[in-house]
Amino acid sequence: MSVEEPLFRIVRGVPTVEELAALVGVIAVRSRPAARPAPAPASVWARSGRPVGPVPTPGAAAWRASGLPR
Repeated sequence: MSVEEPLFRIVRGVPTVEELAALVGVIAVRSRPAARPAPAPASVWARSGRPVGPVPTPGAAAWRASGLPR
């Protein structure tokens, strides 16, 4: 493919400027590499060891906050 050769050409009809812009946008998006898939969520076993709320800070009443559900 040479520099002078067009990337694509319209073979039928007369597209508007908006239609050509939409076509170029679709071609640009489709030509990008695919995104990486999202990481798998943590298993129930792994989530069970994580703290649910904020970690209590040391102090006079810390023992009360350490065992109460939030």
